[in-house]
Amino acid sequence: MYTRFCAALARLCLQLGVGGLVLLVVAVLYQVIGRYVFNDTPTWAESGAVLLVLYVTMLGMAVGVRDAGHIGLESLLVLAPDAIRLKLELLIQALVLVFGLVMAYNCGVLAVSVWDYKIPTLGVSEAMKYLPPAGAGALIAVFALEHIIALLHHTDVEPAWH
Repeated sequence: MYTRFCAALARLCLQLGVGGLVLLVVAVLYQVIGRYVFNDTPTWAESGAVLLVLYVTMLGMAVGVRDAGHIGLESLLVLAPDAIRLKLELLIQALVLVFGLVMAYNCGVLAVSVWDYKIPTLGVSEAMKYLPPAGAGALIAVFALEHIIALLHHTDVEPAWH
């Protein structure tokens, strides 16, 4: 049941990421047209595009952790005996989980600390820059826990895009 939840969550992240990419293309296109056709660059387009890049990147990173699309040391683990390999894989996933929790917490602290400040060109809180990494950290922890459960049950985590 937890795996189905994580798979649905990862698919939602992918869909939001694709939607963010579409918005990013529209924002950049609007900026280019405004600058070179109308000689009037929209003030929000550049900072909005940078913010969208951050959201899309963080969602993609979290799903990459779930789908094991990140850089890893699997080549060294293949050489290890099965019992040692399982322990090392559990250690790696535990470290990924801790990293996600630390990332979520610290980015959340940063978001709270700048909540009252505004991004001038967008009129939204500066915290919007730190919420994507905080959310990505939480997602990384959730997905690492899924990997730990799968390792303990000797099953594989199916990629979200299947």
